Amino acid sequence: MRCPFCGNVDTQVKDSRPAEDHVAIRRRRYCSACAGRFTTYERVQLRDLVVVKKNNKREAFDRDKLERSIRIALQKRPIEAERIDQMISGIVRRLESMGDTDVPSDKIGEIVMETLARIDTVAYVRFASVYKNFQAADDFEEFVSELRPPEPAKEE
Repeated sequence: MRCPFCGNVDTQVKDSRPAEDHVAIRRRRYCSACAGRFTTYERVQLRDLVVVKKNNKREAFDRDKLERSIRIALQKRPIEAERIDQMISGIVRRLESMGDTDVPSDKIGEIVMETLARIDTVAYVRFASVYKNFQAADDFEEFVSELRPPEPAKEE
């Protein structure tokens, strides 16, 4: 592993331990050239996924991009970082186990929304506002009204 500080390729692993509920390994590394310390994560990757956009453009799946969008939706929400990491790993495993290397971007969005809906409704609405491209306050109002349970009929 190349040192991110000096570029030396001779780094040593000082500590390894399970991370993200045993789906990754966290390694603390040390660079003998500059004495820098840094952390790496090792995860199982079942297959290389390709995201197929709505315009049929294809690009390599980027876990970091998925993580950024989920963390933005969950910003300032009372969800633990470990829970977020588990959620992201679960989404990636689900995508990898679908059987096809080509994954439509819509499918990724649906899976993320389904997962966020179970964890935090505010994050769900935030993510949906970008995913569904809300243009006006009415779009929010209509979407949120679908989330509310129907009110019981009032008896007079």
